[in-house]
Amino acid sequence: MNHHRHSQRTIDINTRLVTAGVVLTAAGAVIAWAGMAIAAAAVAAAGRRLIREMDVPPSQQAAMKLHQAKEASRAGLQAWHATSEPRG
Repeated sequence: MNHHRHSQRTIDINTRLVTAGVVLTAAGAVIAWAGMAIAAAAVAAAGRRLIREMDVPPSQQAAMKLHQAKEASRAGLQAWHATSEPRG
C-alpha cells in the first residue's frame, strides 16, 4: 500500500507586530482626520471673512448680474428683430 502523507503548513504570524501595525494605522488615521478638520475650518473661516469684507454681498451681485444678462438678452433680441424686418 502506498500511503501519501499530506503535511499541513501553517502560517506563523507574529501577532504583536500585526497589533502594532493596526494601532499605528489607526493613530495615523485619527491624526489625518484631525488635520483635515483643521484645514477645513481654516478655509471656512477665510471664506466667511472674505464675504464679510465684501462691499456688495454675493446675493446682490448675483441679482445685478442677472439683471445685466436680461438687459443684454433684450437688447440682442431687439437688434435681431430690427435687422430681420422686411424692408420695403
